[in-house]
Amino acid sequence: MAESKLIRNFSMKRVIVKGVLLFILIDILFAPLSPLPKLGQISAYNLIFPGRLRLPYGEKPDQAFNFSLYNLDAMFASHELAANEKPADEYRVLIIGDSSVWGYLLKPENTITAYINAANIQVGDDRIVHSYNLGYPTMSLAKDLLVLSYAMRNQPDLIIWLVTLESFPLDKQLDSPIVQNNPSRVQDLITTHSINLNPHDTRFEIPSFLELTLIGQRRALADLIRLQLYGVLWAATGVDQYYPDTYEPPQENFTMDETFHDLLPPDLDPHVLSMDVLSAGNAMANGVPILYVNEPIYISTGENSDIRYNFFYPRWAYDQYRMIFNEFCQQNEFQCVDLWNLVSSNEFTNSAIHMTPLGTQQLASQLESAIRSLQKP
Repeated sequence: MAESKLIRNFSMKRVIVKGVLLFILIDILFAPLSPLPKLGQISAYNLIFPGRLRLPYGEKPDQAFNFSLYNLDAMFASHELAANEKPADEYRVLIIGDSSVWGYLLKPENTITAYINAANIQVGDDRIVHSYNLGYPTMSLAKDLLVLSYAMRNQPDLIIWLVTLESFPLDKQLDSPIVQNNPSRVQDLITTHSINLNPHDTRFEIPSFLELTLIGQRRALADLIRLQLYGVLWAATGVDQYYPDTYEPPQENFTMDETFHDLLPPDLDPHVLSMDVLSAGNAMANGVPILYVNEPIYISTGENSDIRYNFFYPRWAYDQYRMIFNEFCQQNEFQCVDLWNLVSSNEFTNSAIHMTPLGTQQLASQLESAIRSLQKP
């Protein structure tokens, strides 16, 4: 009896030791194998429940059924763009930009892309325009370029890139968390397109070997599972962001502050703006037309509004930016449109770039006209 018990205990210890050693081996091998991108491509979206109409983003997942993660493969796998092969009768338009494109405080049916799709635009070869919302909150052209670099595999026929001055400064380009957490992709973009950014910037989140192990990546793995679970609630409700009962309107009154990113008048140096990121996007598109759009902004009429248009922009900087933007487009023969003052001030919600459904519809209407114009021989 005692001998039998001893043998059982010994066997149990061997099983435990083997299990621990196997886990350690898997944990260590997880780092060099780096399976997260492949795992991110496994998705219940577009299979069990509908693809999302905008990229995952949010800070209140329990109320928005959505949250922010940095795995581009998982983000795009959850999007409606990944649903099927491109239909033969579809003229595919990808729209990229900041939170105004994503549709902050807007329901999915009130976004730019929703209004464009509702117009049922038909191009010259009888294809129907279908636009896809690839906007992503945070203001950075490098962030937009990162999104575009992934989206190019989806065979666009036209790219509409909405921009505003706050997305241009050099010091803003690497501030976006999604940029910082995709260092190798962004570093490759910087190097390939000779962008005036430091590929070794300390803002990049470079994980250590331990952080790349299975234990180190447990949060990222949990995020992949969470994204699928929230898909059930997204499919049931159509809700993908938190809508507060009230919000603060855009700032109307200002002090006599003329600074823009520590810059002072009278001249805005074009070299502090990342115009080369727009050129990189054009090169990446490889013949697919891009329409660059200077998006509408809130224009204050309050105290010191003769000095500042809004919280973001002193007048001297923004006026010169518009000149720089338009000259850049002409010199490079880019398709550009300046819609900076299209939307009246009462059609903005909680910031100088976030619009109401009516303001968004007005912008979408102008983009619809631009799409039709681009199709004329």
